[in-house]
Amino acid sequence: MKKFWNWAKNEDERVLYLNGAIADETWWGDEVTPAVFKDELLAGNGPITVWINSPGGDCIAAAQIYNMLMDYTGAVTVKIDGIAASAASVIAMAGTRVLMSPTSLMMIHNPLTIAIGDSEEMQKAVAMLDEVKESIINAYEIKTGLSRVKLSHLMDAETWMNAKKAVELGFADDILFQADAQPEPDDFTGFAFSRRAVTASLLDKVKPPQATAKPKGTPAEPLYKRLDLISH
Repeated sequence: MKKFWNWAKNEDERVLYLNGAIADETWWGDEVTPAVFKDELLAGNGPITVWINSPGGDCIAAAQIYNMLMDYTGAVTVKIDGIAASAASVIAMAGTRVLMSPTSLMMIHNPLTIAIGDSEEMQKAVAMLDEVKESIINAYEIKTGLSRVKLSHLMDAETWMNAKKAVELGFADDILFQADAQPEPDDFTGFAFSRRAVTASLLDKVKPPQATAKPKGTPAEPLYKRLDLISH
């Protein structure tokens, strides 16, 4: 079994590193993998720090890790030093505190799958993806306090957030290495990249200009003049 996590220990607390794809080879349908992770998590107590640098991966694995971390009795500090994308962003939501490196990124999007079969099977796949999305929104909603509609739109758009935007939206609590940083002005807002917004903007720019239609028929004023001549 190839593990995608690694435990380390310093003087004060245990440290969990999640690097690379979540459950790249095994988890779903494998009773051993989640059991091993849980055993290692519960092998000690006290606060833990979880470092995340992952593009995401299996939703089921992320959901179970999220649940285990949420159920852990000690404080869980999540630190994102590279990227927490897709399923990895769900795991990040389990942090008592979520801290991001100034150079890190977080990405949220709709769940994906591969389906084969007739139209009925495709409809089942769509319904399943809808339910998975709702379950992911549950985790985001608990952490951020944002409305489900807002979160759904952010996922639809495949939203990429830098550390400041993630803090602004509530996905993170603070930024690492900024103890002496100057506070941002009140009107400061972070930046997020939306694939859907960019696509819509590009499509809008390449639309052909709408031709101005020339009115057909005779204007009313000349007709009134002609009728006036006839009446005299």
